[in-house]
Amino acid sequence: MKLSKQIMATLGVVCVTSCAAMAGEPADIQAYAHPTLFGTQGHTMVNTDSNVIIGGKVYKPCTAKTMEGKQNVVIARCAKQMLNDMKGKMDAKRAGLFNPKMPVLRSELAFIIADGLNLKAANANKYSDVAADYWAKEQIDRALGADVMIGYPDSTFKPDQPITKAEVFATFAKMMDVSADKKAAPVFEGQAVKFVPAWANGAANEVIASGILNKLPDKDKVVNDEYLSKEQVAFMLGAMKAGFNIDTSNGVTNCATKHETIQLKIKLSERISARTSNTGDTFTAKTVEDATIGGVCYPAGSTVKGIVSSVSRPGVKNPGYVEIEFKSISNGDNCAEFPKQMSCASVDVSKNPNVVSRVLAAPFSMVGRVAGVAGRTASSAVEVVANGVEEYGDNWSDAFADTASLHPLKGLKSVGSSFITVGKGVYNICKLTASGVFGVGYEFVDEAKYIFVPNTTNDSSLNPDEVLTILY
Repeated sequence: MKLSKQIMATLGVVCVTSCAAMAGEPADIQAYAHPTLFGTQGHTMVNTDSNVIIGGKVYKPCTAKTMEGKQNVVIARCAKQMLNDMKGKMDAKRAGLFNPKMPVLRSELAFIIADGLNLKAANANKYSDVAADYWAKEQIDRALGADVMIGYPDSTFKPDQPITKAEVFATFAKMMDVSADKKAAPVFEGQAVKFVPAWANGAANEVIASGILNKLPDKDKVVNDEYLSKEQVAFMLGAMKAGFNIDTSNGVTNCATKHETIQLKIKLSERISARTSNTGDTFTAKTVEDATIGGVCYPAGSTVKGIVSSVSRPGVKNPGYVEIEFKSISNGDNCAEFPKQMSCASVDVSKNPNVVSRVLAAPFSMVGRVAGVAGRTASSAVEVVANGVEEYGDNWSDAFADTASLHPLKGLKSVGSSFITVGKGVYNICKLTASGVFGVGYEFVDEAKYIFVPNTTNDSSLNPDEVLTILY
């Protein structure tokens, strides 16, 4: 029986880096099923090129953009890669001082804009307070070369000085081509924006009119504080990239122009699920309504292609998630790539696979997942034994060496340590065995739930014939 419901949620645009770059990298996460009683034997693959590692858990990123009603189907995950990159570079110079909630500095604004817009490399600047080994020197050079930022008349850039909200607005307004009142005092969501001098009214109104402030965190601080945080500025750039066409080939002045709104209504041709999909899997869908992209009309029935970007398998108290990205649309000789970021998505029809398909599919996934749990439990046990044998041998080596060196007490201590090593090994093997048995049992129960109560897994899957509405 088809269960129909209309679900629509406008989702925050929080991406702070180019998803084009992300799409070209290996998937971030591939987690395999291995439910555990103890939370210590989770097996994850850091990326598609890495080795399997033991230990740790994988959760859906808190900044992920999902579908309401499908909370574990992630659309174009928007991790704060820009802030992570910035933190990594800053920590190399002054570890532990990075706080995304603190006011953005002039160097950090240069970093966000230069890396976020992929500005071209520029000649070294001549500012006396930006040393050759300064953490953001390259980005400052690029921002200065693109004329998006300038230094001070005294030949300083003041990279570690907080930049005011008004100055941030002026910088972003310079990059965007948006019409706005140049004189009126700025008002955001019905509140007068404080700390904006008259010279910045036009810039503030342009930024507000652009809509890039609409999904910022801590909106009250946008209105009431003199400074924006690093996080807020990174979100602003992500929102600008999601909502505008950006062409920096002729410089950054007015490089961002509003792009056409693209609405797609598509019907999936196959099932995508956190239970069985894998990173790198491709899938197709068909449009159910005409769509215009780049001035070309793609009629209903056009083919949409997508890819599974990352997967986290369901487990105990973890529903898992699947992240997907739509890549292109084609019809005959016409083909177009989608923008890298979407603004919202909805599920028009939620539907479970029919019972026949569930019964036919379950034995295969059950055998695979049970074999995976058993195999990884066994491999973990081999590693525990190998480590224990090595440590046991070291204990006895130290015992004989210390005794022969006329340190019998130390030798006796090493003998005692050998018994502790054996005890730890036995304990860990017992833990692994219990965990593996539990995991195998869990897989049988999970498959039974999928057959008889499919709604329990519907939140982290998209099913054939479900209709999605996507806005770019």
